[in-house]
Amino acid sequence: MTWPRSSKFAAMSKLSIIATLTAAEGKADELNAALEALIQAAAEESGLEIYSVHRDPKDENAFYFFELYTDAAAFEVHGKGEKMKAAMGSMGGLLGGRPDVKILTPGAAKGLDL
Repeated sequence: MTWPRSSKFAAMSKLSIIATLTAAEGKADELNAALEALIQAAAEESGLEIYSVHRDPKDENAFYFFELYTDAAAFEVHGKGEKMKAAMGSMGGLLGGRPDVKILTPGAAKGLDL
């Protein structure tokens, strides 16, 4: 996924992502382990400030990601490092469909330097 370069948001300093992932039936625990490995692999991305996964206590197959990047350039290199490629590749067959990804511009926040 690439950030639309022609967009007025491309010039903004920070970029955030909220993504919803659904585990394939019977694969929630395996997906959880793969996502934990993905979080560890994210350490290789210096422009990735926050990369956190969350689970829905009412739906064991629902996972949510919150990501915060320093800028659009940091987002452009997301997932291209060796550790991230390997971790992302381990998720094959664990998802019940395509993730729903929202690319956003941060507004106001407590605890985040925007």
